[in-house]
Amino acid sequence: MNQSALLRPDWTPATIALMILGFMVFWPLGLAMLAYIIFGERLRGFKRDVNQATDGFFASCRRSHGHHRPHFSTGNVAFDDWRKAELDRIEEERRKLDEMRKEFDEYLRELRRAKDQEEFDRFMRDRKNAKRDDNGGPVAEFQTP
Repeated sequence: MNQSALLRPDWTPATIALMILGFMVFWPLGLAMLAYIIFGERLRGFKRDVNQATDGFFASCRRSHGHHRPHFSTGNVAFDDWRKAELDRIEEERRKLDEMRKEFDEYLRELRRAKDQEEFDRFMRDRKNAKRDDNGGPVAEFQTP
């Protein structure tokens, strides 16, 4: 039995012992364990929802970062123009790198697919070409004299 099975949100001996121990050491720990036992099954959905919300929030921040980049003026127009040009150049390089990464990921996917197809074809060919005895059944590979 693995540890996740021992600490599942249910009334198991391990969770009951942890709850009692938590109440004896520091009552909020026992209360937290009791809440886990009772409401633990709902935590997976809650965690999934929170993760999706934060992923969406940070993704929107990343998307808006490139379009609405704050422009901090130093007071020197030449420096500000140079800085803007450099930031635009770096952003273009980042876009190129992202495209190259996507192409490479696609290449690796196709390479894995081709390798899997080759292994499957070899398996089917070996299976088809297996030696058959007179009755049409496969012959044992390892026969002793």
